[in-house]
Amino acid sequence: MLINDIKFIGGFTNIKQCPQEEKPEYAFIGRSNVGKSSLINMLSERKGIARVSHRPGKTQEMNYYLVNNNWYLVDLPGYGYAKVSKEQRKKWERFLRTYLQKRLSLQNVFLLVDARIKPQKADLEFANWMGELLIPFSIVYTKIDNKKYDPSNIEAFRAAMLENWEQMPVEFTTSAHKKVGKDELLAYISEINASYEGTERKTS
Repeated sequence: MLINDIKFIGGFTNIKQCPQEEKPEYAFIGRSNVGKSSLINMLSERKGIARVSHRPGKTQEMNYYLVNNNWYLVDLPGYGYAKVSKEQRKKWERFLRTYLQKRLSLQNVFLLVDARIKPQKADLEFANWMGELLIPFSIVYTKIDNKKYDPSNIEAFRAAMLENWEQMPVEFTTSAHKKVGKDELLAYISEINASYEGTERKTS
């Protein structure tokens, strides 16, 4: 798949504000500073589509992008150590959980995991929560080009996941800088799009 056209539709804090559920959509989420904006810019091959910031918590809405007039890429707020108030954090959690559980046109969540560091409790808990609710998701390991990258971190994450899972979800290894994983991610989205028949969420 090639992204020939991508348009920012809007940023929303309530599921009722989101576009009508007429097209499949794919959400990207991860801890603050995991490299989500860089990954989205890499996939779109356009600088500045998703704003890259060294200040955690920059994304504070569900940012919708219409891709090839065919599907939505949804940039979700990060979680973790973002310096926001407890009230704001609770607000994010409420609308994120509502979106992930109720949005029928959501076909897959790409959970970004920083490959430079050892498994984080927040990532594992979020993955297990989605699994319990049968929310379809994949693991995307980021920053494998970084000098701090250690393949053993990925192995450790898998081992931690498999304490509760019979098998791993679909996995991708990526580098936004070197464009590693771009073709694989877009091909996976294209594969799901090919079988999309409406707003009923694919759960198998």
